[in-house]
Amino acid sequence: TLPQSRPKWMSVEVNGTLPAGVTAKDIVLAIIGRIGTGGGIGHVIEYRGSAIRALSMEGRMTVCNMSIEAGAKAGLIAPDETTFEYLKGRPNAPQGAAWDEAVAAWKELRTDEGAVWDKEVVIDASTLVPQVTWGTNPGQVAGIDTPVPSPDDFADATTRETVTRALEYMGLTPGTKMRDVAVDTVFIGSCTNSRIEDLRAAASVLRGRTVTVPRVMVVPGSHAVKKQAEAEGLHEIFRAAGADWREPGCSMCLAMNPDKLAPGERAASTSNRNFEGRQGRGGRTHLVSPEVAAATAVVGRFATPSDLN
Repeated sequence: TLPQSRPKWMSVEVNGTLPAGVTAKDIVLAIIGRIGTGGGIGHVIEYRGSAIRALSMEGRMTVCNMSIEAGAKAGLIAPDETTFEYLKGRPNAPQGAAWDEAVAAWKELRTDEGAVWDKEVVIDASTLVPQVTWGTNPGQVAGIDTPVPSPDDFADATTRETVTRALEYMGLTPGTKMRDVAVDTVFIGSCTNSRIEDLRAAASVLRGRTVTVPRVMVVPGSHAVKKQAEAEGLHEIFRAAGADWREPGCSMCLAMNPDKLAPGERAASTSNRNFEGRQGRGGRTHLVSPEVAAATAVVGRFATPSDLN
């Protein structure tokens, strides 16, 4: 038996329409940037609002996947028609009358009107932009056009010390534009961003283009995803662009086997953690969306798909 205290409840409401080029990964990075890596400690986060409802099931998985990076016990999105459509007909899903009964029960799994939250966060989706982490935890993140901060930008002495150490480890100078930062490796994969939708998004950016980054790895999240991607010809797009199409697995997310960064190497990664040494001792990890990772692979510096037009 593992004793657990009853969690508190946090509402993170994201309303409005996402600008072009902003993804589920950008939403959750922006959330963590707002509340910090400890903002969800002791809480279960429910993601709500029109921008969350507009996400695909894969996008919702990306958001919920990174709840632990905010310190939360869990993250969830109430089931709706998007959920039911995703589940219908899948292996082990109820069939016939049992399906109808299950959907009726799932529709009850929603927060009551007037529910009281222990903590509430509201974000305007229209203000979001593609995100890039600049430090050594997912909360040290900003929009791609925001210069690298200075320790002096923070009032708290402990935060200033943390930022100083992060910038030293990452080899970044305050005021540097992220679009001017060159990368050595691009990793598209991990449980956060290796579903078929993520691979389609990356392939759409790389189609007809050639990578300039020395090492670009694309790692599907499962054999089923790999099979579907190959059936759609996505692997040929990646290979034609000069990327390495790999077998499913964790790979560079946690520096597995030879898939790691050398000291001082810098990666644009679609994974969920950028701690010191996470992708190899001395390696420098920047968390981004699949679209930004793919555009960065082409440009050689942090970029968005719109930069390629």
